[in-house]
Amino acid sequence: MNETMTPPPLDENVISRLRNIFGDDRLLTNCTDMMTYSYDASFETQLRPKLPQVAVIALSTEEVSECVRLANELKIPLYPRGAATGQTGGAVPVKGGIMLDLSKMNRILEIDHRNMQAVIEPGVIQNDLNEALKSYGLRFPPDPGSANMCTVGGMVSNNSSGLRAVKYGVTRHYVLGMEVVLPTGDIIVTGGAKSKALKSVSGYDLAHLMIGSEGTLGIVTRLRLKLLPLPVTRGIVLCSFERLEDAGEAVNAVFSSGLQPSAIEIMDFNCTKAVNMMKPELNLPLDNEAILVFEVDGAKEEVTSQVNRLRKVVEKFTNYIKFSDEPDECEKLWQARKLVGAAVGLLKPGGFRVYGGEDICVPISRLPETLREIHNIAERYGIICGIYGHVGDGNMHTGPVVNMNNEIEMENVQKMIDDIHELAIKMEGTTTAEHGVGIVRAKYMDVEHGPAMEVMRAIKRTLDPNNILNPGKMALPN
Repeated sequence: MNETMTPPPLDENVISRLRNIFGDDRLLTNCTDMMTYSYDASFETQLRPKLPQVAVIALSTEEVSECVRLANELKIPLYPRGAATGQTGGAVPVKGGIMLDLSKMNRILEIDHRNMQAVIEPGVIQNDLNEALKSYGLRFPPDPGSANMCTVGGMVSNNSSGLRAVKYGVTRHYVLGMEVVLPTGDIIVTGGAKSKALKSVSGYDLAHLMIGSEGTLGIVTRLRLKLLPLPVTRGIVLCSFERLEDAGEAVNAVFSSGLQPSAIEIMDFNCTKAVNMMKPELNLPLDNEAILVFEVDGAKEEVTSQVNRLRKVVEKFTNYIKFSDEPDECEKLWQARKLVGAAVGLLKPGGFRVYGGEDICVPISRLPETLREIHNIAERYGIICGIYGHVGDGNMHTGPVVNMNNEIEMENVQKMIDDIHELAIKMEGTTTAEHGVGIVRAKYMDVEHGPAMEVMRAIKRTLDPNNILNPGKMALPN
């Protein structure tokens, strides 16, 4: 099942030059270290790990620049890596080469609260940044489920989002500028070399070209981020629906009423069952097809008003409802959604939750139809699957659960993953809305983008003619 292949060692001259840049302590060559760098959180790399030939740990922009110059000169593949929490193989070295670990570049360089921005290195963990911002009454809004582990640099590389994207948008909305090492080793600053402005329309928007490029066009070494005030309080409405279609109608009714929740999350009946198994005291209703969790935020009076309005809108669609604007009670109601990602694995004794086909996004109007069809696909392949996600913007996560020792299930779950990605395109959606393309979704890129893929490939060839940065990803030139 595990198809690890050990690449040949790099020439000793290359190793010597890397040692001059990084020293002995931050140059890794032994087999155990290489295995550590062969994975991310994706199912694909659990099956087929990809080993680098050498790994180096950077501490500065200058070191990154020197390493890139060396790789470009000798045409050696170079793979930037943060915390490797990604689920698409985006940070694994599919062609051997040099693994460039940026996780130790993790300093918060400046919190400029008067100008509502912060300057950080790419290895800063998302939650660590927000903890540091709390005392200023500020936050960096994107909130992926892996916020306790993922780096902000990785979020920028994949244009990540999270539960509250329906109101606050995605990572790209909060990047004011960045320092980037280009494939030549040259260093540029986007968004204005010395700017502290919160917006600019001067010149090409190079920052947004880099955001979501998954390390294929440049390596981010510094970020200037826009911040927002922390909301004073939050309110939660949790409700259950007899049919998936009722949940979809409730979401449309909420938007039509003029309400703007900060989050709208859905859990199907399998997820509800799994959450109850993990935390029985939540006692979620098990006889319905879907649960929705709405969150609103703002000033205390505003939240109370929104909770009451929201409750009145959805109560005509639901046969079960709980709501609160009290912080402790809100946290209890929100726990159901927070637990679901970990709980799904309980659906099958000894089961392994597969991260595959789990990040599609479809138009909101087609969400109930898509949810139903995913269950049909899972049933066709005999796979237990829970579905949850950010129904407010059509983004959903599927959680197939399999026995890793069952060859038939392992074959079938990979077919299921293909069918789910193809379903997303059929439903006029996308194969990824948060986690990126990497190697897992590369084969769908031409179908999803058509002739626009040739423009992407042309940009890649122009900036990286030797194809050294993260090659083998996103269906770009190999």
